[in-house]
Amino acid sequence: MANIQRDPEVNGSAATALSSQPQPSAPPLPLLVMFRLGLFQMGLGMMSLLTLGVLNRVMIDPELLAIPATVVGGSLAMHQLVSPARVWFGQLSDAKPLLGTHRSGYVRLGSVLFALCIFLAVQVVWGLGQSFANSGWSPATYGWIALAALMFALYGLCLSACSTPFAALLVDVSDEHNRSQLVGIVWSMLMVGIAGGAIGSAVLLRGLDAENLQSTINRLFIIIPAVVILLGVIATWGVEERYSRYGSRSTLVGREDQITLGTAIKVLTASRQTVIFFGFLALMTMGLFIQQPILEPYGGEVFGMTVSQSTQLNAFWSLGILAGIVVTGFFIVPKLGKQTTTRLGCLLVALSFGLTIASGFTGEPRLLQLCMILFGLASGITTNGAISLMLDLTAAETAGTFIGAWGLAQAMSQALSTLIGGALLDLGRLLFPTSSVLAYATVFGVEAGVMLLAVYLLGRVSVAEFRENTSRALTKVLALELEG
Repeated sequence: MANIQRDPEVNGSAATALSSQPQPSAPPLPLLVMFRLGLFQMGLGMMSLLTLGVLNRVMIDPELLAIPATVVGGSLAMHQLVSPARVWFGQLSDAKPLLGTHRSGYVRLGSVLFALCIFLAVQVVWGLGQSFANSGWSPATYGWIALAALMFALYGLCLSACSTPFAALLVDVSDEHNRSQLVGIVWSMLMVGIAGGAIGSAVLLRGLDAENLQSTINRLFIIIPAVVILLGVIATWGVEERYSRYGSRSTLVGREDQITLGTAIKVLTASRQTVIFFGFLALMTMGLFIQQPILEPYGGEVFGMTVSQSTQLNAFWSLGILAGIVVTGFFIVPKLGKQTTTRLGCLLVALSFGLTIASGFTGEPRLLQLCMILFGLASGITTNGAISLMLDLTAAETAGTFIGAWGLAQAMSQALSTLIGGALLDLGRLLFPTSSVLAYATVFGVEAGVMLLAVYLLGRVSVAEFRENTSRALTKVLALELEG
């Protein structure tokens, strides 16, 4: 508030409009509540497995629906391609309370809507599969493809409508000293959700065959989303009302309607730090996920692993990332700080790719498994440090908008990574037609280089400069709007 009153460009009436009565400080966030918040992230992990694991497999499997992989990949990718809407949903949660809260209402309503959308999307999938089986690439099939793409896009919009305000809620309820712990717990619960979803799906899909496919999958897509809705309600119940610092941090208490999308974008782009950190997040995300489409083929082609054995590489990676996230939140970040921790994680990721390439020359599966544990550990350190830093690079008044922008960088980069990984492998096969190891090394080598570029951009990130610039921009922009 002192900054507003000292700024010569803000007249008395504007300063008066922006001021508010002192807000009572919220109590510190207990450890148990951190775990409770993690329940929603656990639910998102379950939904991720449901769509990208179970549904993806059912659609592609030649013994089940036998839908072309290109169609499947394009349809499922729609939920990420609508990620620019995250910025708008974030701004909306800043400006317009829903069901009496700025964040929780969006989380709960969004959960109900994405559960409904994914169930309807599954019904479209049945029509798409039947159309391919009966008439191949017919006009009717193209219509079903378009409808499937639309349904998965709607699912992505609903997912953005709840996940972005949820991440903004983490900003609202945490402080600098406990943010890394909150991130460690909440993102660890995401991995627990993926594992729990795998176990639950395995139980519910027991005895699955072509005859009972539709009824079994329909039941799965009713039960799991219903559980996720319940988890979202439990996770957010009473948390925002009791622990949110939004009112005490914002200069717009009682005047949230002043945060228009235009205002939010002006504040978002006020500091060059926003562009720098956006670029870092994009490169970091690509540095983590370019390997995703080629990891299991690497295990099979170079190490002679069976499908079952190569699939287990994900378990080693998940174990490492879970340990990395937890250890980082409680021990590494408090000792090294967020930026140094993130740099350490990025360098370890690059190192793990170098070791992954080296292990290929030995052909020893156990070495690859050890590399995946190291890669997971490094990914966990990077993820916790980067997300903690991301929450610091977020203005309180427009937290949802900033979270939306950071989520956009990650979602678009992750979608792009899948395409780049496959293209790099094709390039590697072209450059090294007689060596599978070198072909795959092309992918891992480029990925390590991308991560080193991310380290370079990270070195130019300044939280102090970001806060100074965005605070000044927020004051000026809002003053001008209030005067107008």
